[in-house]
Amino acid sequence: MSVAQLPIFPPASLTPQLAADIQRVFAAQQHTALTLRSSSIEQRVAKLKSLRAVLMEHRDAVVEAAAKDFKRPAVEVDFTELMPVIMDISDYCKRLHKWLKPRRVRPSMMMLGTRAWVRYEPRGRCLIIAPWNYPVTLTLGPLIPAIASGNTVMIKTSEIAPNLSAVLVKIIRQVFDETEVAVFEGDATVAQALLELPFDHCFFTGAPSIGKVVMTAAAKHLTSVTLELGGKSPVVVDRSANIELAAKTIAWGKFINAGQTCIAPDHIYVHSSVKDPFVQRVSAYLTEWYGEGMAAKGAELSRVINARHSQRVASLIDDAKERGARVIYGGAVDIDAHFVSPTLLDNIPDDARIMHEEIFGPLLPIISFETVDEVIGRINAAPKPLALYIWSNDSANTDSIIARTSAGGTCVNHIAAHFLHHNLPFGGVNNSGIGSYHGEWGIRAFSHERAIVKTQVLTARLFFPPYKPRVRKILGWMLKHL
Repeated sequence: MSVAQLPIFPPASLTPQLAADIQRVFAAQQHTALTLRSSSIEQRVAKLKSLRAVLMEHRDAVVEAAAKDFKRPAVEVDFTELMPVIMDISDYCKRLHKWLKPRRVRPSMMMLGTRAWVRYEPRGRCLIIAPWNYPVTLTLGPLIPAIASGNTVMIKTSEIAPNLSAVLVKIIRQVFDETEVAVFEGDATVAQALLELPFDHCFFTGAPSIGKVVMTAAAKHLTSVTLELGGKSPVVVDRSANIELAAKTIAWGKFINAGQTCIAPDHIYVHSSVKDPFVQRVSAYLTEWYGEGMAAKGAELSRVINARHSQRVASLIDDAKERGARVIYGGAVDIDAHFVSPTLLDNIPDDARIMHEEIFGPLLPIISFETVDEVIGRINAAPKPLALYIWSNDSANTDSIIARTSAGGTCVNHIAAHFLHHNLPFGGVNNSGIGSYHGEWGIRAFSHERAIVKTQVLTARLFFPPYKPRVRKILGWMLKHL
């Protein structure tokens, strides 16, 4: 069985100038990376504060760009694009001294007579490949710990959200010299050219299918990776849940940014005894907030990013309906306007595409269940999700679901809260990601944890040749008491 080769774009796919710029900047960052190893925490904090100030200067520009790319409401932009970044920077500025402080460790029995500690050192030259769905948060989010850790960075923004990409380029170039942080725009050929370089760490946010390409490219240079991927994040609503609160919160968390969120609820398992009232309350909130069907075109509701993705989402509805699914709310589509209304589906057969592909749009399949064991079996039969949401006031059900499943993160009686809780690691597992970041986990992602041992009394000389009988006696005593 042959192994699929990573697609290599010929140099001619890039303009000669852009190809030369990439090589030039990468070479220039080598010297900067070495210099930054000895940079002070105060210097790094000053850069983060400068980034925060410039980002706030461009607040209106970010809102305007998001409106052009997504027709995204200004409140959503402030809440999802600016607030997480500002909060993150403030956190790093306050706690960086603590997070970077060398960590002393106690000596083990074999290491008596030594002192040891862990030192956090920058990885070096890092690559960040950013997605299009939340360009500001998911570009600057990893950039913050990369800078705080003392690295240089080359960034590839997404061409799919061109207006937000253009604003990001302005912000980054205003704050940083390209020898420390450089940003490149362009299509997949630019990303491929960057992936050919021997970076010290690569941070990618996007689909699992592209994550495999990134990991394959990184493997050629033994480059470490952080992969923030996606998948189909399920929600479980059991019979004990607060249906009113669950319906309102799930409707908000699902349809913000038109469902184009990696941790958005992908599909819902609802206990059959509460399914009808749950659907009624979700439908009522959607009508109150947006209006049903084509009426939602005039609401403060983000659009699907482009016509291609609108067609993809619409095809999921058509495929499900052809296989027997029922649209119980919404279902309106205007491809030219990049509009798909908030849509609820029922009676979805297992072979429908919507049950196997990441939806990444404003469609919400609702599936009834009878027992928690049934739901756990279905969750475990699918790839491990980035998020798992549980709505329940039954601690036994909650504990059972958490203990018997695997997911990148889990919220009980909330949606997406673990992303905003920066005292927690954020990341996936297997198909939904490798590694994590946010807070101190961001430092770990962009730092090498260097182990250092300093010998004060050389007890190891007891075991130097020639080996005497007493050595085995000492080892025998240690083996019994370790």
